[in-house]
Amino acid sequence: MNPALTQFGDRMSHLTGVRAIMKDIIETLRAGNQDFINLSAGNPVILPEVEQLWRECTQDLLSSPEYGEVVCRYGSSQGYQPLIDAVVKDYNQRYGLNLTDRNVLITPGSQSLYFLAANALGGYTTSGDLKQIVLPLSPDYTGYGGVPLNPESLKAYRPSLDIDAAAHRFKYRPDFSQLEINENTGFVLFSRPCNPTGNVLSDEEVRKIAALAAPHNVPVFVDSAYAPPFPALNFTEMTPIFGGNIIHCTSLSKAGLPGERVGIALGDERLIQPLESFLTNMCLHSSRYGQAIAARAIASGALVEISERVIRPHYQQKFAVVEETLDRAMPQDLPWFLHRGEGSIFSWLWLKDLPMTDWEFYQVLKGEGVIVVPGSPFFPGLTEEWDHRHQCFRISLTASDADLTTAMERLAQTVARVYQPAIARS
Repeated sequence: MNPALTQFGDRMSHLTGVRAIMKDIIETLRAGNQDFINLSAGNPVILPEVEQLWRECTQDLLSSPEYGEVVCRYGSSQGYQPLIDAVVKDYNQRYGLNLTDRNVLITPGSQSLYFLAANALGGYTTSGDLKQIVLPLSPDYTGYGGVPLNPESLKAYRPSLDIDAAAHRFKYRPDFSQLEINENTGFVLFSRPCNPTGNVLSDEEVRKIAALAAPHNVPVFVDSAYAPPFPALNFTEMTPIFGGNIIHCTSLSKAGLPGERVGIALGDERLIQPLESFLTNMCLHSSRYGQAIAARAIASGALVEISERVIRPHYQQKFAVVEETLDRAMPQDLPWFLHRGEGSIFSWLWLKDLPMTDWEFYQVLKGEGVIVVPGSPFFPGLTEEWDHRHQCFRISLTASDADLTTAMERLAQTVARVYQPAIARS
């Protein structure tokens, strides 16, 4: 049967971004005719102490009198009240806020939160005007490309690049000379720390974006899936920014609970309420089981403690392995640049003047037994031509030290080989 899909049905039935590339990666791994070091994974590593925390929270729920109420009944669309209370108390104490439970919404993962926002605040208004979803610097999370039902509503801006050529490092920054937020903007969205680059916008940059949006009554959604207080995957000092037109969006996925799909939004209740209504119409509410064990982990302080003591050091050390190996193995006379490692579970490599596309290099590197993710899917909403978007790669930090070292050595050898004909011609 070939169903007659609507415009929205056709839009949502196609894979976007990295999900489309993952199909090729899965088929490659299933072929089984070669051993690969797979550095494409977005799944967090199952760290024993983190898994044990969730086991203990689950055991506590199972033995409690509230188990039946949690699992066997529907709940509030806003979320499980003990989780909301735990979040409000923790954030108020930690950051000196004055949140109430009316400032919190629990969603089935943060991806669904951006889907709600993209189609409640972006797209066409009742009068037919197009409200844009603005990504203030690109590259950013590939999943943003799949959330709007009206793809033309997504608009991204090229960043400025801080380049340290001698050290082979670089960093993206918002280009405020180009960034435009006006009455046609529905909302602004960016990740901090950034998936895929590990970039962390400064406090000043976040406040400046929020200030540009405020006169137009435009909300700013800060995707804080890697931010403190949990999972605290920031390798540099950063402060979550709250208040005004900012919606702070966090997730428990990289804190070891991706399977339960628990996202948390904190912000002005006038923004929270329409998102809650949208969620009600879509799926009633997020999984109450996941919320119930999360409430225990947050209320006890254990989740924040284990984020700082276990999760952050694990990935920070993995980034150090990638950094040290590339510095040792990569040809120093070629224009390669590693993004400053400021957070997340990925590193981001730019091969300037690469004599082939990122997809072609990905295929060549597969021949050497290493899988990374081509960077071009991480530029959703960027319509202008830019060679840079076909010269970058996301490298997952979820492998062992030995595999990361071997993979980076093979990558360095491959880089030297593919650049050689271009160097010879010059």
